[in-house]
Amino acid sequence: MKTRKLGSIGPDVSAIGFGCMGLDFGYGTKVRKEDGVALIRAAVDRGVTFFDTAEVYGPYTNEEMVGEALRPVRDRVAIATKFGFNIVDGEMQGLNSRPEQIRAVADASLKRLGIDVIDVLYQHRVDPAVPIEDVAGTVKDLIDAGKVRWFGMSEPAAETVRRAHAVQPVAMLQNEYSMWTRGPETNGILDTCEALGIGLVPYSPLGKGFLTGAMNASNQLAEGDFRARLPRFTPEAMEKNQALVDLLKRVGDSKGATPAQIALAWLLSRKPWIVPIPGTTKLHRLEENIAAADVELSASELSELQTAADAIVVEGDRYPPELMATTGR
Repeated sequence: MKTRKLGSIGPDVSAIGFGCMGLDFGYGTKVRKEDGVALIRAAVDRGVTFFDTAEVYGPYTNEEMVGEALRPVRDRVAIATKFGFNIVDGEMQGLNSRPEQIRAVADASLKRLGIDVIDVLYQHRVDPAVPIEDVAGTVKDLIDAGKVRWFGMSEPAAETVRRAHAVQPVAMLQNEYSMWTRGPETNGILDTCEALGIGLVPYSPLGKGFLTGAMNASNQLAEGDFRARLPRFTPEAMEKNQALVDLLKRVGDSKGATPAQIALAWLLSRKPWIVPIPGTTKLHRLEENIAAADVELSASELSELQTAADAIVVEGDRYPPELMATTGR
């Protein structure tokens, strides 16, 4: 597995990471804990060294699964988790990034993961009720105390990143970024990462499964699958957005690669400090994703992808209004 450095101060990690959320949260299905542990360890065996979880996934159960899987190989991997939601009776009840909450979540995450230090602690979403300087200062204290190695942020506005970075250097950002979610190219996030030496960790790099080509307008989403709430996953939107999958398939067919591999290779080509974290519950999909790190796109292929993708108007927002409101703040 090829490796990349996440920004100027972040860790060296595998070029493809593993987003663990979908193992037991978000998609209406859950793998058995032992199966999730086995898949995560299979990823390690194949060279993956960067794993992403959060207290809210489950909630809590995803961290427990990730911790059980990775404790035996702790010296070989980097583990990222997140704070920022208020969890009441197992449900997300708004945002909470108060300093006392951050400290409590960090301690609880360390316990669930069963490790001595969290490699990356992200603010999951910016809490407008708490000055970002207070958030960054609290994470700085946790770093100074040896409980956290690096500070990350998820879905912030570029100016918010700069304010936080002035208090505690931000090592990496986790934003949605893929061939059908290209906001970081226009909202200042890529520019800010470049200017400040911050790594970018795209989540949902395969469009929550759509860019793999395994979904279409006739798919029935499982009960509890959060994609049923997303405007891009209505049958009408999926039908219109199929043009993007067709583009990935056309380029992939010419290279003996899958649409997913082309989508990931395109992301890797954007900047050397980008590390996508696709998720899966299946070993063959894990191996497919990992193999994307070895797919080389020529300048002409990248130009074809860029020109064709620019001509495709993506149908539907990535989130409904209430969730969009928690991003870019």
